[in-house]
Amino acid sequence: MTAATATTAETFRPALHYAARNTWLNDPNGLIFHDGVYHLYYQNNPLGNVWGNMSWGHATSTDLLTWTEHPVAIACDENEDIFSGSIVHDRHNTSGFGTGSVGPLVAVYTSAFKAGSGHEGVQAQSLAYSLDGGYTWTKHGDNPVLNRGSAEFRDPKVIRYDGGAGSYWVMVAVEATDFQVVLYKSEDLKNWELLSTFGPANATGGVWECPDLFQLPVDGDPENLTWVLTVNLNPGGPNNGSAGQYFLGDFEGTTFTSATTVTEGLQDPDRLGDYRWLDWGRDYYAAVSFSDAPEGRRLMIGWMNNWDYANHIPTTPWRSPMSLAREISLQTRDGDLCLVQQPAGDWTALAGPDPYCLTATTINDGVQVLAGAEGTVQRIDVTFTPGSAAEFGLILRGDGATGTRVGIRPGESTLFVDRRESGITDFHDSFPSIDTAPLRATSGSYHLTIFVDRCSLEVFAQDGLVTMTELIFPAETSTSLAAYATGGTATINSLQVTQLA
Repeated sequence: MTAATATTAETFRPALHYAARNTWLNDPNGLIFHDGVYHLYYQNNPLGNVWGNMSWGHATSTDLLTWTEHPVAIACDENEDIFSGSIVHDRHNTSGFGTGSVGPLVAVYTSAFKAGSGHEGVQAQSLAYSLDGGYTWTKHGDNPVLNRGSAEFRDPKVIRYDGGAGSYWVMVAVEATDFQVVLYKSEDLKNWELLSTFGPANATGGVWECPDLFQLPVDGDPENLTWVLTVNLNPGGPNNGSAGQYFLGDFEGTTFTSATTVTEGLQDPDRLGDYRWLDWGRDYYAAVSFSDAPEGRRLMIGWMNNWDYANHIPTTPWRSPMSLAREISLQTRDGDLCLVQQPAGDWTALAGPDPYCLTATTINDGVQVLAGAEGTVQRIDVTFTPGSAAEFGLILRGDGATGTRVGIRPGESTLFVDRRESGITDFHDSFPSIDTAPLRATSGSYHLTIFVDRCSLEVFAQDGLVTMTELIFPAETSTSLAAYATGGTATINSLQVTQLA
């Protein structure tokens, strides 16, 4: 994909992130690695660029960096919209959908039933299967397979549990307006038995959606595993609107028990900052992980938008990108077990020649444009040491002093993104924002890795301990990169700007 002139509709089309060619997308669905290919399915309106006609779009990649769009995989019809869900490789054909020695791929999705369907107003879980590696799908003739008679029961993530309690399929889904994760088990993906529920807990400022459940080794030790439950919610994020939270704990085959619950029941509004957030930015939602990722890696993608303004962002004919794929790990930082995220993929494959570099540079009070560091699609790696300045950082995709500020206020232990002057901001009242995240120095310094694309930035701070994902819509001519300090000085220990193609 090539950059466009400032007057064309493609100005903001991302170079590093997946976006559909000319339609709407939202939640990633059915993420799976199969036969050497990463499959990204997603909520898609094949008929327009605002939400509606929900079906599963489809894209594939072999490297998590470049994606190929395919025809709609599972389409809505007169009876149902196809809401979010997941895909498993049914290797042993427990479902009976396979033929011969071929284990089918089975999609477990939410049927949002329409008037005249016989289940009007109900959300229930249904199946489709693929015998050609995920490119064509057949809906199960006896859908739905799990119906609670609920209008808000959705987003099934199915995993294979193998543990002390046995070996079987486990589904985590949500009763969205009850702020509750519901867990079921099955031997054949068709018949489901209730195991337990989890929640409400921690953030409950909006409906719960798109849960995920998986194990991760602690500090890379395969003998020391902890379960992670992620739950997205809308609204109710730490900086308003859509967001995702996570819990650490144990799952013994029946019940998830959290070790990181701060508030049982409904949230304490004064403790939002104490909850564990997948991302502190405004534009990382519905994040779920890949099934069967190679080498046991846990890879996650989120929808890079926010329901506050999702239908209004100034892109056409496409609307909404996905985040970069992230590798998730559990690490002990300052005595606390934390989810750490790093961008996945071999970024050297996209790197242009001769990165811009600085070392041991003092930032004086004011703005210093970094001549030679300009660009529209970049990876920025920077380490700061605070000095006397109350605030310091970078101004991205700018025109000197105007642009998107990524700053640090050491006295407040805060990282922030200020997009009030980031370009086009007037398409929705809630878009211009200053979004903050807690961030402390490590050995006296701050390290940020920032991926800048034509309509976004993703910040990975302190080697992925804190992330912030934000949409921006700058003019194509806004390409400068500047450093700044307020009320004193700070030091750039090192800065490397790599142009990405």
